[in-house]
Amino acid sequence: MVRKHAAEVSGTLLDEERLLTLSELCRACQLPAEEIMALVEEGVIEPAQEQPAQWHFSAVCIRRVRRVRTLKRDLGVNLAGAALAVELLEEIERLRARLQRLERER
Repeated sequence: MVRKHAAEVSGTLLDEERLLTLSELCRACQLPAEEIMALVEEGVIEPAQEQPAQWHFSAVCIRRVRRVRTLKRDLGVNLAGAALAVELLEEIERLRARLQRLERER
């Protein structure tokens, strides 16, 4: 008899309106604060406040940070290249969503 094991998936669903502290974003993305700060400097993510001690980030930042991390790790892309790639990927997603809406309206 062959046993098949189902993969266990766990995670936390976040409301896109919820703001995360720097430490919460670091934990969610498994990155040190210095790397998150570099992403802010590069313009990949934008904190809600100007002062680093008061930074809060939207939950959408988790996705952006994880994408950059994957691009850097898997493809060896530098930070500036990863930032550009994320912007382009998001633009493609927006255009596809718009195309789908237009096709449904026909």
